[in-house]
Amino acid sequence: MMSLVLIHPAPDAGWAGQRLDGVLRHALAGREVQVVRRAEELSGLEGRRLLLALALGDAGVNLEYVRMLARLRKEPELLRGCTGGLIVDGAGELYTKSAAAEAALALNRAGCALVGRPLVEATGSLVNFTVQAKNLGTDLTGAYRAAVQELADRVETGFFPRRDRPQVLALHASSHHTSNTMDLWSKVRTRLESRCDIREIGLRNGTLSDCSGCPYTMCLHFGERGGCFYGGVMQDEVYPAVRAADALVLLCPNYNDALPANLTACVNRLTALFRQTRFYDKAVFAIVVSGYSGGDTVARQVIDAMNMNKSFYLPPNFALVETANSPGEALALPGIGERLEGFTQNILGTLYG
Repeated sequence: MMSLVLIHPAPDAGWAGQRLDGVLRHALAGREVQVVRRAEELSGLEGRRLLLALALGDAGVNLEYVRMLARLRKEPELLRGCTGGLIVDGAGELYTKSAAAEAALALNRAGCALVGRPLVEATGSLVNFTVQAKNLGTDLTGAYRAAVQELADRVETGFFPRRDRPQVLALHASSHHTSNTMDLWSKVRTRLESRCDIREIGLRNGTLSDCSGCPYTMCLHFGERGGCFYGGVMQDEVYPAVRAADALVLLCPNYNDALPANLTACVNRLTALFRQTRFYDKAVFAIVVSGYSGGDTVARQVIDAMNMNKSFYLPPNFALVETANSPGEALALPGIGERLEGFTQNILGTLYG
Protein backbone atom coordinates (compact mmCIF):
# COMPACT_ATOMS: atom_id res chain seq x y z
CA MET A 1 0.00 0.00 0.00
CA MET A 2 1.18 3.52 -0.77
CA SER A 3 2.51 5.34 2.31
CA LEU A 4 0.79 8.67 1.66
CA VAL A 5 -2.18 9.88 -0.31
CA LEU A 6 -1.66 13.37 -1.71
CA ILE A 7 -5.02 15.05 -2.31
CA HIS A 8 -3.94 17.79 -4.69
CA PRO A 9 -6.88 19.41 -6.51
CA ALA A 10 -5.89 20.91 -9.84
CA PRO A 11 -5.89 24.74 -9.64
CA ASP A 12 -8.03 26.87 -11.93
CA ALA A 13 -4.92 28.27 -13.65
CA GLY A 14 -1.70 26.33 -14.11
CA TRP A 15 0.51 29.10 -12.74
CA ALA A 16 -1.31 28.99 -9.39
CA GLY A 17 0.11 25.55 -8.60
CA GLN A 18 3.69 25.93 -9.83
CA ARG A 19 5.29 26.89 -6.51
CA LEU A 20 3.39 24.24 -4.56
CA ASP A 21 4.24 21.58 -7.15
CA GLY A 22 7.94 22.35 -6.76
CA VAL A 23 7.81 22.25 -2.98
CA LEU A 24 5.96 18.92 -3.03
CA ARG A 25 8.46 17.36 -5.44
CA HIS A 26 11.30 18.32 -3.13
CA ALA A 27 9.63 17.48 0.20
CA LEU A 28 8.07 14.17 -0.86
CA ALA A 29 11.01 12.84 -2.89
CA GLY A 30 11.66 9.16 -2.19
CA ARG A 31 8.20 8.45 -0.79
CA GLU A 32 5.53 6.26 -2.28
CA VAL A 33 2.66 8.66 -2.92
CA GLN A 34 -0.76 8.15 -4.48
CA VAL A 35 -1.98 11.40 -6.01
CA VAL A 36 -5.68 12.36 -6.08
CA ARG A 37 -6.49 15.30 -8.35
CA ARG A 38 -10.26 15.19 -8.80
CA ALA A 39 -13.30 14.86 -6.54
CA GLU A 40 -14.30 11.57 -8.18
CA GLU A 41 -11.03 10.00 -6.99
CA LEU A 42 -11.70 10.50 -3.26
CA SER A 43 -13.39 7.10 -2.87
CA GLY A 44 -11.65 4.09 -1.31
CA LEU A 45 -9.27 6.02 0.94
CA GLU A 46 -10.51 4.71 4.31
CA GLY A 47 -7.72 4.22 6.86
CA ARG A 48 -5.04 6.01 4.83
CA ARG A 49 -2.57 8.77 5.70
CA LEU A 50 -3.51 11.93 3.80
CA LEU A 51 -2.01 15.27 2.82
CA LEU A 52 -4.39 17.84 1.33
CA ALA A 53 -2.27 20.23 -0.75
CA LEU A 54 -4.36 23.17 -1.89
CA ALA A 55 -3.16 25.81 -4.34
CA LEU A 56 -5.30 28.94 -4.26
CA GLY A 57 -5.41 31.42 -7.12
CA ASP A 58 -5.31 35.18 -6.75
CA ALA A 59 -8.99 35.17 -5.68
CA GLY A 60 -8.36 32.56 -2.98
CA VAL A 61 -10.44 29.94 -4.84
CA ASN A 62 -9.84 26.47 -6.27
CA LEU A 63 -12.93 25.16 -8.05
CA GLU A 64 -11.84 21.52 -8.07
CA TYR A 65 -11.30 21.74 -4.34
CA VAL A 66 -14.85 23.12 -3.99
CA ARG A 67 -16.10 19.95 -5.68
CA MET A 68 -14.06 17.90 -3.20
CA LEU A 69 -15.44 19.96 -0.33
CA ALA A 70 -18.97 19.12 -1.44
CA ARG A 71 -18.19 15.39 -1.31
CA LEU A 72 -16.59 15.66 2.13
CA ARG A 73 -19.63 17.46 3.51
CA LYS A 74 -22.15 15.07 1.96
CA GLU A 75 -20.41 11.78 2.81
CA PRO A 76 -19.61 11.53 6.56
CA GLU A 77 -17.84 8.16 6.24
CA LEU A 78 -15.78 9.06 3.17
CA LEU A 79 -12.45 9.28 5.05
CA ARG A 80 -13.20 7.00 7.98
CA GLY A 81 -10.06 5.99 9.86
CA CYS A 82 -7.80 8.42 8.02
CA THR A 83 -5.16 10.70 9.56
CA GLY A 84 -4.18 13.85 7.75
CA GLY A 85 -2.49 17.21 7.42
CA LEU A 86 -2.91 20.26 5.19
CA ILE A 87 -0.79 22.48 2.97
CA VAL A 88 -2.38 25.68 1.67
CA ASP A 89 -0.46 27.83 -0.84
CA GLY A 90 -1.84 31.27 -1.64
CA ALA A 91 -1.11 33.77 -4.38
CA GLY A 92 -1.66 36.67 -1.97
CA GLU A 93 -1.60 37.44 1.72
CA LEU A 94 -5.24 36.55 2.40
CA TYR A 95 -7.52 33.48 2.48
CA THR A 96 -4.94 30.76 3.28
CA LYS A 97 -5.88 30.39 6.95
CA SER A 98 -9.64 30.61 6.37
CA ALA A 99 -9.44 28.05 3.56
CA ALA A 100 -7.45 25.75 5.83
CA ALA A 101 -9.99 25.99 8.67
CA GLU A 102 -12.85 25.23 6.28
CA ALA A 103 -11.00 22.23 4.86
CA ALA A 104 -9.99 20.94 8.30
CA LEU A 105 -13.58 20.88 9.55
CA ALA A 106 -14.79 19.15 6.38
CA LEU A 107 -12.04 16.51 6.56
CA ASN A 108 -12.77 15.94 10.25
CA ARG A 109 -16.53 15.53 9.79
CA ALA A 110 -15.80 13.06 6.97
CA GLY A 111 -13.96 10.86 9.48
CA CYS A 112 -10.37 12.09 9.24
CA ALA A 113 -8.23 12.84 12.30
CA LEU A 114 -5.68 15.64 12.10
CA VAL A 115 -2.25 15.54 13.70
CA GLY A 116 -1.33 18.39 16.02
CA ARG A 117 -0.25 21.49 14.10
CA PRO A 118 -1.48 19.95 10.82
CA LEU A 119 -1.15 23.07 8.65
CA VAL A 120 1.69 24.35 6.51
CA GLU A 121 0.51 27.74 5.29
CA ALA A 122 2.30 29.63 2.51
CA THR A 123 1.19 33.19 1.81
CA GLY A 124 2.10 34.79 -1.49
CA SER A 125 5.19 36.53 -0.09
CA LEU A 126 6.18 33.60 2.20
CA VAL A 127 6.81 36.24 4.88
CA ASN A 128 5.12 33.94 7.41
CA PHE A 129 8.25 31.72 7.18
CA THR A 130 10.63 34.50 8.29
CA VAL A 131 11.26 33.13 11.79
CA GLN A 132 11.53 29.51 10.63
CA ALA A 133 13.98 30.48 7.90
CA LYS A 134 16.17 32.32 10.41
CA ASN A 135 16.10 29.39 12.83
CA LEU A 136 17.02 26.92 10.07
CA GLY A 137 19.63 29.13 8.43
CA THR A 138 17.91 29.03 5.06
CA ASP A 139 15.74 31.19 2.82
CA LEU A 140 11.96 31.43 2.84
CA THR A 141 11.47 28.71 0.21
CA GLY A 142 13.83 26.41 2.09
CA ALA A 143 11.82 26.89 5.27
CA TYR A 144 8.61 26.14 3.34
CA ARG A 145 10.07 22.92 1.97
CA ALA A 146 11.33 21.87 5.39
CA ALA A 147 7.92 22.48 6.96
CA VAL A 148 6.16 20.33 4.35
CA GLN A 149 8.70 17.55 4.80
CA GLU A 150 8.33 17.62 8.59
CA LEU A 151 4.52 17.55 8.33
CA ALA A 152 4.64 14.63 5.87
CA ASP A 153 6.84 12.70 8.32
CA ARG A 154 4.41 13.23 11.18
CA VAL A 155 1.34 12.37 9.12
CA GLU A 156 2.95 9.21 7.76
CA THR A 157 4.34 7.83 11.02
CA GLY A 158 2.48 9.50 13.88
CA PHE A 159 -0.02 7.79 16.15
CA PHE A 160 -2.11 8.83 19.13
CA PRO A 161 -1.15 6.94 22.32
CA ARG A 162 -3.81 4.96 24.17
CA ARG A 163 -4.26 5.06 27.96
CA ASP A 164 -5.26 2.61 30.68
CA ARG A 165 -7.30 5.11 32.69
CA PRO A 166 -7.62 8.38 30.72
CA GLN A 167 -7.85 11.77 32.38
CA VAL A 168 -10.39 14.12 30.83
CA LEU A 169 -10.47 17.86 31.51
CA ALA A 170 -13.59 19.92 30.73
CA LEU A 171 -13.28 23.71 30.51
CA HIS A 172 -16.32 25.97 30.48
CA ALA A 173 -17.56 29.47 31.27
CA SER A 174 -21.26 28.61 31.63
CA SER A 175 -23.95 28.38 34.30
CA HIS A 176 -24.99 24.86 35.23
CA HIS A 177 -28.56 25.99 35.78
CA THR A 178 -29.40 27.60 32.44
CA SER A 179 -26.89 26.28 29.90
CA ASN A 180 -27.87 23.84 27.16
CA THR A 181 -24.15 23.21 26.64
CA MET A 182 -23.75 22.12 30.26
CA ASP A 183 -26.86 19.95 29.98
CA LEU A 184 -25.27 18.02 27.11
CA TRP A 185 -21.94 17.77 28.89
CA SER A 186 -23.63 16.38 32.02
CA LYS A 187 -24.97 13.46 29.97
CA VAL A 188 -21.59 12.84 28.36
CA ARG A 189 -19.85 13.04 31.73
CA THR A 190 -22.21 10.48 33.22
CA ARG A 191 -21.36 8.08 30.39
CA LEU A 192 -17.60 8.65 30.81
CA GLU A 193 -17.24 8.49 34.58
CA SER A 194 -16.91 4.74 34.91
CA ARG A 195 -13.94 4.63 32.54
CA CYS A 196 -12.23 8.03 32.88
CA ASP A 197 -11.03 10.36 35.61
CA ILE A 198 -12.79 13.66 34.96
CA ARG A 199 -11.96 17.17 36.13
CA GLU A 200 -14.13 20.19 35.37
CA ILE A 201 -12.94 23.81 35.68
CA GLY A 202 -15.21 26.83 35.33
CA LEU A 203 -13.83 30.16 34.14
CA ARG A 204 -16.62 32.59 35.00
CA ASN A 205 -17.17 35.98 36.61
CA GLY A 206 -13.81 37.66 36.25
CA THR A 207 -11.73 34.69 37.40
CA LEU A 208 -9.49 34.88 34.33
CA SER A 209 -7.35 37.69 32.93
CA ASP A 210 -6.65 37.60 29.20
CA CYS A 211 -3.14 37.35 27.76
CA SER A 212 -1.48 40.77 27.69
CA GLY A 213 1.12 39.91 25.07
CA CYS A 214 4.29 39.74 27.14
CA PRO A 215 7.58 39.77 25.20
CA TYR A 216 8.53 36.33 23.90
CA THR A 217 11.47 35.94 26.28
CA MET A 218 9.34 36.82 29.32
CA CYS A 219 6.59 34.39 28.29
CA LEU A 220 9.22 31.70 27.71
CA HIS A 221 10.84 32.41 31.09
CA PHE A 222 7.60 31.93 33.02
CA GLY A 223 6.46 29.03 30.83
CA GLU A 224 9.65 27.09 31.55
CA ARG A 225 8.80 27.37 35.24
CA GLY A 226 5.27 26.16 34.66
CA GLY A 227 3.64 29.53 35.19
CA CYS A 228 2.63 32.86 33.72
CA PHE A 229 3.44 36.45 34.72
CA TYR A 230 -0.26 37.07 35.43
CA GLY A 231 -0.77 33.96 37.57
CA GLY A 232 -4.32 33.37 38.78
CA VAL A 233 -6.59 30.45 37.93
CA MET A 234 -4.61 29.63 34.79
CA GLN A 235 -1.37 29.06 36.66
CA ASP A 236 -2.91 27.55 39.78
CA GLU A 237 -5.54 25.26 38.22
CA VAL A 238 -5.63 25.15 34.43
CA TYR A 239 -1.94 24.59 33.66
CA PRO A 240 -1.56 21.60 36.02
CA ALA A 241 -4.86 20.15 34.79
CA VAL A 242 -3.86 20.47 31.12
CA ARG A 243 -0.50 18.83 31.81
CA ALA A 244 -2.23 15.89 33.45
CA ALA A 245 -5.06 15.55 30.91
CA ASP A 246 -5.16 13.07 28.07
CA ALA A 247 -8.16 14.81 26.51
CA LEU A 248 -9.58 18.31 26.73
CA VAL A 249 -13.31 18.93 26.22
CA LEU A 250 -14.20 22.57 25.50
CA LEU A 251 -17.81 23.46 26.28
CA CYS A 252 -18.65 26.16 23.77
CA PRO A 253 -21.96 28.01 23.68
CA ASN A 254 -22.04 30.16 20.57
CA TYR A 255 -21.87 33.80 21.62
CA ASN A 256 -22.10 36.09 18.57
CA ASP A 257 -20.56 33.40 16.34
CA ALA A 258 -17.49 33.23 18.56
CA LEU A 259 -16.11 31.35 21.54
CA PRO A 260 -17.09 32.78 24.95
CA ALA A 261 -14.67 35.50 26.04
CA ASN A 262 -13.27 33.57 29.00
CA LEU A 263 -12.59 30.49 26.89
CA THR A 264 -10.82 32.69 24.34
CA ALA A 265 -8.75 34.19 27.13
CA CYS A 266 -7.92 30.68 28.35
CA VAL A 267 -6.73 29.64 24.91
CA ASN A 268 -4.59 32.77 24.67
CA ARG A 269 -3.05 32.16 28.09
CA LEU A 270 -2.14 28.57 27.15
CA THR A 271 0.69 30.12 25.11
CA ALA A 272 2.98 30.21 28.15
CA LEU A 273 2.48 26.48 28.69
CA PHE A 274 2.83 25.83 24.95
CA ARG A 275 6.27 27.48 25.01
CA GLN A 276 7.38 24.66 27.28
CA THR A 277 5.75 21.65 25.64
CA ARG A 278 3.73 20.51 22.65
CA PHE A 279 0.37 18.82 23.00
CA TYR A 280 0.57 16.25 20.19
CA ASP A 281 -0.36 13.46 22.61
CA LYS A 282 -3.46 15.24 23.98
CA ALA A 283 -6.81 15.17 22.17
CA VAL A 284 -9.28 18.05 21.96
CA PHE A 285 -13.05 17.64 21.76
CA ALA A 286 -15.83 20.23 21.83
CA ILE A 287 -19.53 20.56 22.53
CA VAL A 288 -20.88 23.51 20.55
CA VAL A 289 -24.42 24.80 21.04
CA SER A 290 -25.88 27.69 19.02
CA GLY A 291 -29.14 29.44 19.76
CA TYR A 292 -29.97 29.82 16.07
CA SER A 293 -27.07 28.96 13.73
CA GLY A 294 -23.31 29.18 13.29
CA GLY A 295 -22.07 26.10 15.11
CA ASP A 296 -19.64 25.35 12.31
CA THR A 297 -18.07 28.81 12.77
CA VAL A 298 -17.30 28.09 16.42
CA ALA A 299 -16.06 24.57 15.63
CA ARG A 300 -13.61 26.05 13.12
CA GLN A 301 -12.38 28.47 15.78
CA VAL A 302 -11.63 25.55 18.09
CA ILE A 303 -9.68 23.85 15.29
CA ASP A 304 -7.76 27.05 14.55
CA ALA A 305 -6.88 27.68 18.18
CA MET A 306 -6.32 24.24 19.66
CA ASN A 307 -5.31 21.99 16.77
CA MET A 308 -3.58 24.27 14.29
CA ASN A 309 -2.03 26.65 16.80
CA LYS A 310 -1.64 24.84 20.12
CA SER A 311 -0.90 21.41 18.58
CA PHE A 312 -3.65 19.27 20.17
CA TYR A 313 -4.55 16.11 18.28
CA LEU A 314 -7.93 16.43 16.54
CA PRO A 315 -9.85 13.12 16.57
CA PRO A 316 -12.35 12.42 13.79
CA ASN A 317 -15.73 14.03 14.42
CA PHE A 318 -14.24 15.93 17.35
CA ALA A 319 -17.27 18.17 17.96
CA LEU A 320 -20.88 17.60 18.96
CA VAL A 321 -22.64 20.54 17.25
CA GLU A 322 -26.25 21.27 18.17
CA THR A 323 -28.81 24.09 17.91
CA ALA A 324 -30.91 24.91 21.00
CA ASN A 325 -32.15 28.16 22.50
CA SER A 326 -34.45 27.93 25.52
CA PRO A 327 -33.11 26.28 28.70
CA GLY A 328 -33.55 22.51 28.53
CA GLU A 329 -34.19 22.48 24.79
CA ALA A 330 -30.99 20.63 23.88
CA LEU A 331 -31.94 17.48 25.77
CA ALA A 332 -35.30 17.40 23.96
CA LEU A 333 -33.85 17.52 20.46
CA PRO A 334 -34.87 14.60 18.19
CA GLY A 335 -32.20 11.89 18.23
CA ILE A 336 -30.05 13.64 20.83
CA GLY A 337 -29.61 10.50 22.91
CA GLU A 338 -28.07 8.64 19.99
CA ARG A 339 -25.77 11.57 19.16
CA LEU A 340 -24.66 11.89 22.78
CA GLU A 341 -23.86 8.19 22.88
CA GLY A 342 -21.93 8.45 19.60
CA PHE A 343 -19.92 11.42 20.89
CA THR A 344 -19.12 9.60 24.12
CA GLN A 345 -18.01 6.47 22.29
CA ASN A 346 -15.82 8.62 20.04
CA ILE A 347 -14.02 10.00 23.10
CA LEU A 348 -13.57 6.51 24.55
CA GLY A 349 -12.50 5.06 21.21
CA THR A 350 -9.87 7.76 20.81
CA LEU A 351 -8.43 7.30 24.28
CA TYR A 352 -8.67 3.52 24.55
CA GLY A 353 -8.28 2.50 20.91
